[in-house]
Amino acid sequence: MKDDEEQAGGRMRADARRNEDAVLEAAKTVFFTSGVDAPVREIAAMAGVGVGTLYRRFPKRADLVAAVFRREVDACAAEARTLAADNPPGRALELWLKRYTDFIATKRGLAAALHSGDPAFDTLPAYFQSNFEPALATLLAAAAATGEVRGDIEPYDLLRAIGNLAVGSGVDPAGHTQRMVALLIDGLKCGARRQGEDAV
Repeated sequence: MKDDEEQAGGRMRADARRNEDAVLEAAKTVFFTSGVDAPVREIAAMAGVGVGTLYRRFPKRADLVAAVFRREVDACAAEARTLAADNPPGRALELWLKRYTDFIATKRGLAAALHSGDPAFDTLPAYFQSNFEPALATLLAAAAATGEVRGDIEPYDLLRAIGNLAVGSGVDPAGHTQRMVALLIDGLKCGARRQGEDAV
């Protein structure tokens, strides 16, 4: 009897995790296309769950927004390790900075929600910084060690610089941001060459 109960409990936990993942993935998509004020029923329908199931896990919209933000931060930060394992240091850094740029560009609606004053978002800036700074610091250190980028860059400064560049407008804001970040990356590489010449 106990084994049956434990198996049932395990299935329930697995189902709950799948439902939560489905809700967060659906919310990410809906927030991107329709904004963070999109109807909850639209998210529930895309996730294939009932509205009641969604509300049991995320009683307030702010809870759902914060969970989506944390999930996306986790995924972006984790990709730094994957890229470092699969690419030379300079290339891994370049690819991750572009990935981070995409993260910023697609989170404009979430960023606006973060500044709404809702206490559910109070810990998110620190969460953002505590995940992204170490990820970028590791990539920068590896690329600097091979002489591919300059070695005096503070991770937080670079994160903020890209965040500022990502506040685009006009006809093609995403394209403009990518071009500006490409110039920024070229500057890191050029700075490394200058540092090498000065050291000779």
